[in-house]
Amino acid sequence: MTIEFWQAALIGVFYYLSQTGSLFFGCIGSLSILYKPLVAGTIVGFILGDPVSGCIIGAAIQLPYIAFISAGGSQPMDPGLAGYVGTAWAMVAGVSPAAAVTIALPLGLLGTMIWIAHMTLDVTFVHMADKAAEKGDLDKICFLHVWPPQILLFFLSVIPATIAVYYGADAVADIIASLSSTPLHVLEVIGGLLPALGIAMNLRAIGRTGTIPFFILGFIFIIYFKLPITAVAVIAAIIAFFYTQLSHPAEEALASAGDSTEEEDF
Repeated sequence: MTIEFWQAALIGVFYYLSQTGSLFFGCIGSLSILYKPLVAGTIVGFILGDPVSGCIIGAAIQLPYIAFISAGGSQPMDPGLAGYVGTAWAMVAGVSPAAAVTIALPLGLLGTMIWIAHMTLDVTFVHMADKAAEKGDLDKICFLHVWPPQILLFFLSVIPATIAVYYGADAVADIIASLSSTPLHVLEVIGGLLPALGIAMNLRAIGRTGTIPFFILGFIFIIYFKLPITAVAVIAAIIAFFYTQLSHPAEEALASAGDSTEEEDF
C-alpha cells in the first residue's frame, strides 16, 4: 500500500479537526470524538481505502488510551496523533494490531510537543488582545481570539502530520520489513501488554463504591447472559439515564424553577 500526497494531507486536516481548541469539532474540548484512536483509525481506513483494517488497528491503539483524560489544560499525551499517523504507518507496513500499538504510542508523546508549541505561541495573541482591550477595540479582540490561533493550530497540526504520513510511512514499512521474526515478535508482545495498562487505569476509576456495582452488572450480562456488547451498551445508557434522573431530582427541580422565573420576569 502506498499513500498519495492528497491522502496524507487529508489525514493531516482531520488531525487538525481533532485537536482540542480547533474551530470546528475540537472546539467542544473533551467531548470531541475525532481525537480518539478508534475513530481516527476508522477515518484513516476510509481515506486509504480499507476502513475495516483501519478500525481494527485504531481499536488496538485506543486501548492504552482508554482512561486518558486531559485535566486542567494539561496534555500528557496526544491520542489523536497516535491514532491518525500510527494507523497510517501500521497499514502501510502491514503489521498486526499489537505491533501497531508499539509503533503508535511514541507518536502520542511527540504530539505533546505540538500542543506545547501551540499553547506557548498563543500567548502572543493574548498580549495583542490586551493592547486592543486598552484601546476598546472589541472587533480586534474577537479577531485575535479566533483567527490567528486557528491558523497557527492548522499549520502546526496539518504540516507535521502530513509530512509524517507521506514520508514516514514508507520508512516505517522498510524498517518493519528489515526486522527478522524475533524483533517483530517482541514488538507484538510489547504491544499486547500495553493495552493492559489502559484497562488497568480504567478499572481503577471503575473500582469505586458508587460504580463497581454497574461493572459487576455488565460482567454478569456478558458472561452469564451472553449478551452482545451493543446490547449491553444500550442497557447501560438506559440505566445511566434513569440513575441520573433519580440521583439529582433536587437540582433539576431547581433548574426548572429558575427557568419558569425567568419566563415570568420576561
